[in-house]
Amino acid sequence: MSAGEGEAAGRGRKSPSAFRTTREVAGELQLPPHVLRFWESKFGELKPVKRGGGRRYYRPEDIALLARIKERLYRDGYTIRGVQKLLREEALAEKAQPARSIPLRGIPPRETCAAPPPKVNAARSQERPSAALLRARLEEVRGELLAIRALLQRVLEGEE
Repeated sequence: MSAGEGEAAGRGRKSPSAFRTTREVAGELQLPPHVLRFWESKFGELKPVKRGGGRRYYRPEDIALLARIKERLYRDGYTIRGVQKLLREEALAEKAQPARSIPLRGIPPRETCAAPPPKVNAARSQERPSAALLRARLEEVRGELLAIRALLQRVLEGEE
């Protein structure tokens, strides 16, 4: 067995959590290595570990992000700017994770308190933020309301 064959066989047995080189990731995603380096300049979320000599090592989460970027660009037809916007919206949505719900006596659960959706002027629909951004903002407000609810519950329990 030559050195090249042993090296190729070793790559197949690499742990799923192991870091990968640019060449390995490019082969896995079927992309030229220069595309990965270009995307790194366009997407700040991509931050492979750089070792001596500027050699890049991609973590599993970097590879997953690269696969999502490739899918959006090549399969879904987004532009680079469009994918950048999607990633920003996803980051906002992740930051606005809902707080744990604490039931409060006398207050119905949120499913029964839902207000009807606001009416939208068709002429202004072009100016509306995306659904993901609105969802992130609503989750943020919901988290604040749940925190207020918990505070009220503690106050009420202290008075009883």
